[in-house]
Amino acid sequence: MRCVAIRYVTAACSLSVLCATASFAEVPLPDVSKPGSGAVVSAELIYQLEGRQTPQCHASTIVETSTGLVAAWFGGTRESDPDVGIWVSRHEDGQWSKPVEVADGSEGEDKEYACWNPVLFQPKTGPLMLFYKVGVNPRLWWGALMTSTDSGRTWSKTRRLGTSAALPDDNHNLLGPVKNKPLQLKDGSILCPSSTENVGWRIHFELTRDLGKTWEVIGPIHDATTFNAIQPSILTHPNEHLQVLCRSQENVVVQSWSADNGRTWGPVTATELPNPNAGTDAVTLADGRHLIVYNHTVRRGPFPAGRSMLNVAISKDGKSWKPVLTLEKDKSEFSYPAIIQTSDGKVQITYTFKRESVKHVVIDPSQL
Repeated sequence: MRCVAIRYVTAACSLSVLCATASFAEVPLPDVSKPGSGAVVSAELIYQLEGRQTPQCHASTIVETSTGLVAAWFGGTRESDPDVGIWVSRHEDGQWSKPVEVADGSEGEDKEYACWNPVLFQPKTGPLMLFYKVGVNPRLWWGALMTSTDSGRTWSKTRRLGTSAALPDDNHNLLGPVKNKPLQLKDGSILCPSSTENVGWRIHFELTRDLGKTWEVIGPIHDATTFNAIQPSILTHPNEHLQVLCRSQENVVVQSWSADNGRTWGPVTATELPNPNAGTDAVTLADGRHLIVYNHTVRRGPFPAGRSMLNVAISKDGKSWKPVLTLEKDKSEFSYPAIIQTSDGKVQITYTFKRESVKHVVIDPSQL
């Protein structure tokens, strides 16, 4: 009976994906943006391809500190190889510093493990936080945290986040924010958007009131029977309403809404945006509008498909989205974006550039 149900859901999803794919293709997209023209102020690689320190890199994150921007990513021979570590660069005096490896996955065991998905976060008070994952693969990894009191120049010793029986999957390790930045609530607590890939792909949240010493788990908020979704990013709306936008296996960005500051969540539903099973990130701007950086493609099909095109869309309400920028469009990989708005009002975006470097793009949202 279970197999029949799965086949039924799969068939229904396939039909909806075919219809959605046609709908996505009809949406007019802007031409590839040019730095210094329109909303795109600048675009540069954080480090050059020639002489780079690692063959591959992926999953960047960016944060604003009191002394400037800090970016991080994982890099090594290939994703999941034991030599993959977490690398950090700081933006000072108008340029990015030479990347430095700050975590290598060694924790005193008899072997080294790969590092994954760093997330930088600067709370209102307290040190800069660098969350990341360690392990053989996303089904077995665990969350780790190190901190910096000098804007990312030096870092504390790493520590595991611990475990929680509230996580119902066979891996009970806390992960912290799985890919995208946390949200600090008015009471000072930090709400981390997270997910697991063990029993289907499922979204949950991890809340800390003491800068990562202790944790409360919220969710999972769905059972993965309709959508396999991971890697949420949080948008804020009036009256303590929150929204998450998530990657899915079903060729569409999915969402869920909370009316109580993230304590409880509604059903996971499809948005009008495509997703080729690739990471996204989103931010609520100071003026109340919302931006998402995503691949406006589906997983398979004629070019552009998969991760060969990277886009920005804007929304006033989090429901209706309009693509406003095409950052990349080429037969390569442009993926796993991170997005923040800095104190000067500009929007900062980083993303994987061909798995070989990290690209940093600055946008003026007043031009969108």
